[in-house]
Amino acid sequence: MEVKKAINLAKENNQAAFNFLLDKYWNDVYGFQLKRTENENDAEDITIQTFSKAFDKIVTYNNKYIFKTWLITISKNIHIDLVRKHKSSINSKINSKNDDVFYDIPDESPTPEDKIIREQNLTKLLRDIKKLKPHYQEVINLRYFQELSYKEMSSELKEPMSNIKVKLLRAKKLLSEILTNPNA
Repeated sequence: MEVKKAINLAKENNQAAFNFLLDKYWNDVYGFQLKRTENENDAEDITIQTFSKAFDKIVTYNNKYIFKTWLITISKNIHIDLVRKHKSSINSKINSKNDDVFYDIPDESPTPEDKIIREQNLTKLLRDIKKLKPHYQEVINLRYFQELSYKEMSSELKEPMSNIKVKLLRAKKLLSEILTNPNA
């Protein structure tokens, strides 16, 4: 599929076109953010937000411009916004001293779903899922083990539904790569 055709199909809400564009430009946007943030997790989060925003606004994309440049511009603006928010939250934390800070530590003990899967001789799948980063594990768990809708996942994770869709798309792609190439 060529890029222009994929963009036109994506404007018609074609999922295969979204997948194509995500696969084609993921490394470009991620690499750009990795250089800016020097942090893999931040770069990945911003990249997810970039594709989420781009896919939501794909109908506004103007073919006069290079698609990759459009994505990088969105990515750059998201990073700038996050830096601004971070600076303002640091200032507010400095201004309000709160000694009663609690941290939410995730419980990683096996769930009933994990036990059922083990009993059905699917432990390999679980091991492969565990190779994913925690936020990808979480979206797969919510979608396929807890069977939540995108809307329910969005409220559970307190993220826009478009972010959830992109995260799940990326998680499935990474899991597929692990399953087809276990030695990588």
